[in-house]
Amino acid sequence: MPRPRIEVTGLGKSYGQVQALTDVSLQVGPGVVLGVLGHNGAGKTTLVDILATRSKPTSGTAKVCGWDVARFGHHVRRHIGMTSQFTSVDDTMTGRANLMLVARLLGASRKQADDRAEELLTSFDLTEAADRKAATYSGGMRRRLDLAVGMIAGPDVLFLDEPSTGLDPVSRSGLWDLVEKLAKDGTTIVLTTQYLEEADRLAHDIVVLAGGHVVASGTPERLKAGIGQRTASVRFPDARATHYAVGVLGYAGMTPLADFGICAVQIPLAEPGDIALLVRALDSAGLPIMDLTVTEPTLDDVYVALHRAAQEKAAQVVGQTA
Repeated sequence: MPRPRIEVTGLGKSYGQVQALTDVSLQVGPGVVLGVLGHNGAGKTTLVDILATRSKPTSGTAKVCGWDVARFGHHVRRHIGMTSQFTSVDDTMTGRANLMLVARLLGASRKQADDRAEELLTSFDLTEAADRKAATYSGGMRRRLDLAVGMIAGPDVLFLDEPSTGLDPVSRSGLWDLVEKLAKDGTTIVLTTQYLEEADRLAHDIVVLAGGHVVASGTPERLKAGIGQRTASVRFPDARATHYAVGVLGYAGMTPLADFGICAVQIPLAEPGDIALLVRALDSAGLPIMDLTVTEPTLDDVYVALHRAAQEKAAQVVGQTA
């Protein structure tokens, strides 16, 4: 097993009386995209700031590439790159000049900086615009340039803080392709995002924060299977058949919800074999089916359920202390 690039144990961070993080633990391996989800104020930025050595924890430990972030920040910074939701490129300089400047600041010779800039311009599909000022770039091009700047040093770990904010769908899709390529090449990526579709596509593992606590973690598939709900929707030719179907499915142990206006029934599928049971029950009853669709749970479902549970728990705590 390869050694984790990120190791967090019992991490906590407080600002006076405000507890921003409490007992956060996680591990992230090479080439893994970790999605960090949570509402504003949940602790996402605080966690990233600690891992990127921009803030120190008040309890627990965090290591990046084997180095403790609080004690050996200068070593950690040699292994990481970062891209925020706001581009950090200089609009008055060309794309090539932006990359060369950062490379030179990191200690590269002029030739090394030029070679690295050319390599990244090619990788991020910016060669044709390399000698244009960044101010002339589209939003998607600026984001690709910003990502390229973050990759100048070839970091082992890349922090992406809501990288696709403000991008149009085409630019966002292009950015996702780049992130997938970086992970495939071995870069560990920590992704904070408000787009659940983005996390669903890119993240291998997900951590959901609420009130500074980890309220759920796992693969997108595991979270959806554990919290979300598969649902079957069946349409019938008329209201009479719909009424009959409700009785048949109820007798089969299911909990159908009918919409007689559109002659349809929705049935939660709690077990893998429920769809076969559904079809057999309707077929045995001789009910004609006009259409049958199965809707899989989404991360939206998971996030809403977790957010609601966190709010209810917070309300209970307030009630007990009042």
